[in-house]
Amino acid sequence: MSDINTALPNVGLPTVESPTYDAQQMTEAIAVGDEKAPKVDVSSDYEASKEFSVSEIDRTGAGAEAAAAVTTPQFALSAPEEVEFTAPPTGEPSDFMDMAKSVSPIAGDATPINDDLLQKALELGQPSQ
Repeated sequence: MSDINTALPNVGLPTVESPTYDAQQMTEAIAVGDEKAPKVDVSSDYEASKEFSVSEIDRTGAGAEAAAAVTTPQFALSAPEEVEFTAPPTGEPSDFMDMAKSVSPIAGDATPINDDLLQKALELGQPSQ
């Protein structure tokens, strides 16, 4: 057998890190009673964090003015023109064919399919016996 280590490294996987020496010392000191455990007041920390959630400039009108100045377009924008189009219903199939030819001229040049051509295609499509 080979002595080569074929194990894959834990790339990208979370690792469990051991606590630092200072953390171990503090934990032991608290357990023995040499130090007091730190008090954490989550609600007061949360209230204090609200103060930092909004910048100073945003607390005044200058923030809105600065944002408007930065986001204002530098070039004139034209408004789109409204195009009115009405297609009156005629009920004539030739009107549709004329429209199709105007969109794609090739559409009007197709060979018409008749019953003989369709029958020949069906016969050719049958599996041989």
